[in-house]
Amino acid sequence: MKSITQLFKHLILFLVGSGAYYFIEVLWDGNSHWTMALLGGICFIAIGLINEFLSWDTSMWIQALIGSVIVTILEFIFGCVLNIWLKLGIWDYSQMPLNIFGQVCLVFSMFWFFLSILAILLDDYLRYWLFGEEEPHYKLI
Repeated sequence: MKSITQLFKHLILFLVGSGAYYFIEVLWDGNSHWTMALLGGICFIAIGLINEFLSWDTSMWIQALIGSVIVTILEFIFGCVLNIWLKLGIWDYSQMPLNIFGQVCLVFSMFWFFLSILAILLDDYLRYWLFGEEEPHYKLI
């Protein structure tokens, strides 16, 4: 029974992250690709797991930095598969400074840092409100 509850919890969190990522893409660029919803759900779950491995005493900026690295790595993997290997051309950061193969760049990694803060807060409060997990508390520095 516990595994079904865990599966349901992660499905809900995946769908929240999926929808949020897709919505942000549409707001930012006017459109998106269905694979970005998949990426968003995976990113949200991964960011949510930060508190499962680190204590609540870990500063928010460290958590956000880890979140940014997680999203950047996942975006790079998805970009290499979708854009380079499958040639879908979903995004191209090759004109951005400090990019890697046009799939990730420093500017968007910094953007993911700030979005990670929102994702951490949303994940923690959803876990608290919907699933009765520990009430969130944070250390800023």
